[in-house]
Amino acid sequence: MVDLLALKKPDAKKFSKKNEIRPFEDATGLEFFAEKNDSSLMVFSSHNKKRPNTLTFARFFNHKVYDMIEMSIQENHKLLQDFKKVTFPVGLKPMFTFNGPAFDSHPVFQQIKSYFMDFYRGDETDLQDAAGLQYIISLSTAEIEDPNSTVLPLLHFRVYKLKSYKSGQKIPRVEVDEIGPRFDFKIGRRITPSPEAEKDALAKPKQLQAKEKKNVSTDFMGDKVAKIHVGNQDLSKMQTRKMKGLKSKYDQVDEEEFDGEDFPEDYEESAAKRQKV
Repeated sequence: MVDLLALKKPDAKKFSKKNEIRPFEDATGLEFFAEKNDSSLMVFSSHNKKRPNTLTFARFFNHKVYDMIEMSIQENHKLLQDFKKVTFPVGLKPMFTFNGPAFDSHPVFQQIKSYFMDFYRGDETDLQDAAGLQYIISLSTAEIEDPNSTVLPLLHFRVYKLKSYKSGQKIPRVEVDEIGPRFDFKIGRRITPSPEAEKDALAKPKQLQAKEKKNVSTDFMGDKVAKIHVGNQDLSKMQTRKMKGLKSKYDQVDEEEFDGEDFPEDYEESAAKRQKV
């Protein structure tokens, strides 16, 4: 748990005092710590003969347990001190890879995926800096042949550091190097949220909801499209010619091509004037 804490620094706090807490039997102890520290995420470490080296991941809503899942660390683990390699600066956000179709299809692994995304999400920001993308948290699992089986495959937790080298092109050559920690988790008991609690937890506050603008939409290219409604217009009363030079009798046309049918009155007046002259 100390190594998982190191990945989340400085946004984490460790309690080292031993407490007689059984999360799945009575979660009031965890809820007390959640309310006292105003925390929505917690990892509880326990060890006994029946369930050795166990981590219980819990999420809270309104300081009450929202859901929990229990995962036991297998014997082939390696800690940060066992790698003895240069780690990454504190406070960076990790990138995630989820290897295996179970993370998109099986409810237990979907819950695990949501857990780790919430635990290491950090503060949301619009700033993007490629220099801050230095390490990857990789979660892998085998394919589940029988979806109804109670025996689930192990969850493999790995952490890698990105290294970029010159490639002679604009895009550098990227390699990954494992820096630890390395865990294999065996999935145990879990508690899922009730439909009512899930609905309340996923509800978006009214202050953060975007106000919908009438008659304004966005097309598939991302352009804003608006509709403007105007009243009925009587085009028969529109004044289109305000200049004397725009009147039809001042139009200059060739007499050979003009047949006098378009403007008979003007044609007769002009013909009479020519005869007088």
